[in-house]
Amino acid sequence: MKCAIITGGSRGIGSAICLKLAEEKKYHILINYTSNEAAANDTLEKVKNAGSTGEILKFDVSDYAETQKVLESWQEKNPEAIVEVIINNAGITRDGLFMWMKPEDWNSVINTSLNGFFNVTNFFIQKMLRNKYGRIINMVSVSGLKGTAGQTNYSAAKGALIGATKALAQEVAKRKITVNAVAPGFIKTDMTQEFDESQLKQMIPVNRFGEAEEVADLVAFLASDKASYITGEVININGGIYS
Repeated sequence: MKCAIITGGSRGIGSAICLKLAEEKKYHILINYTSNEAAANDTLEKVKNAGSTGEILKFDVSDYAETQKVLESWQEKNPEAIVEVIINNAGITRDGLFMWMKPEDWNSVINTSLNGFFNVTNFFIQKMLRNKYGRIINMVSVSGLKGTAGQTNYSAAKGALIGATKALAQEVAKRKITVNAVAPGFIKTDMTQEFDESQLKQMIPVNRFGEAEEVADLVAFLASDKASYITGEVININGGIYS
């Protein structure tokens, strides 16, 4: 059984990625979530309606022990399963000016995006190397490239993940494993629903927010055989706002 795991897969971009990969019917979809069980079940239902198989894995990617425990239990129950695609999508924001930032707002954002990448990817990487095939895609952000005021923690986490992407890509390339990052700009999701689109879209050359499905199309391409010569890259998908 060939599998793709999507962290933070219950809502927004993560859910759109689950659905896009399900439509291709190549992988059993592992939908990770932390808190919103209803959204996870809804995504699983859509995956099944698309003609694919899937299941839900509840764990907090920022918690190393919990992540290992859940993934080990899953692997024991599915000894023949091979995870070929890892989409590190889980991320949170705790926005605020740096001078007033609390340590917990710094740590929780870093732990989810950066340590979450380590906790999930490190679990599967040795098996992936033995299998001599893999696709690792890290969801970063325009904030990780240009920095965004009020998001020093988020910009730091995503910037670090970009560095990790480029380094790991060089370590595993000989084993036909690619590692890339996707950097969305303003995308219509729960994370951006508080934003004033009518005002912000004036900054965006294509004059609109992106759709989660558009990001999912790019991720699905990078997860496919067609993208075998692309690795260590950060691909912007932001309507021209920054590239």
